[in-house]
Amino acid sequence: MKNLLVIQSSGRVTRSITRQLADCFIQRWRVNHPDAAVTIRDVGLIPPPAVNEAWIAAAFVADTPAAEGPLALSEELIAELEAADVVVIAAPMYNFGLPAQLKAYFDQIVRVGRTFAFDPTQEIPYQPLLEDKPVVALISVGDGAILPGGELAHLNHLEPHLRTILAFIGLHDLSYIRAGYDEYQDGRARRSFERAEAEVDRVVARLALPQPLVTPQPRLRP
Repeated sequence: MKNLLVIQSSGRVTRSITRQLADCFIQRWRVNHPDAAVTIRDVGLIPPPAVNEAWIAAAFVADTPAAEGPLALSEELIAELEAADVVVIAAPMYNFGLPAQLKAYFDQIVRVGRTFAFDPTQEIPYQPLLEDKPVVALISVGDGAILPGGELAHLNHLEPHLRTILAFIGLHDLSYIRAGYDEYQDGRARRSFERAEAEVDRVVARLALPQPLVTPQPRLRP
């Protein structure tokens, strides 16, 4: 049985491209894995709170009773991530980067001693702690030119941010499924969405196959 974690981050409930793609992914996944558990974490509808002073203080004394309250949601989110075999992140681009609610999610799960280790005595002080697993990012942008290879690709800070933050905690197996031209509302938007749907089919089929042994990733460099 393969457990699927889907992280929704769109501020839209209707007309959301990433929500439509995530729903498509879930439907295809359940065909291939009818007994799998599917967990949906909707940070678009229920955003995690921003990290504050109490959270930061608790993160450095995480094994004490005083840390339990401020870190309760962080523990819940990390446990979901650890329990998943495959993670889907539905991430529309907002102002060239992550939605604020998705950034708040990552701020809750990137935690010293829990998802990454820090030892200042080592040559490379930061090391990821999570076991690698496939992560699929469902990306939606208003203008397809901002996607890789387009003339506005230099404005795309969403994908590098996702790649960097996931690798920092140990998740290197990252795939992108992209849809663009939503702002144009013409044939380009429709064709881009149809290509993304077809890519969902291919990715779900690939993940249904036996996965090769994970090759250890290089240590993080400063």
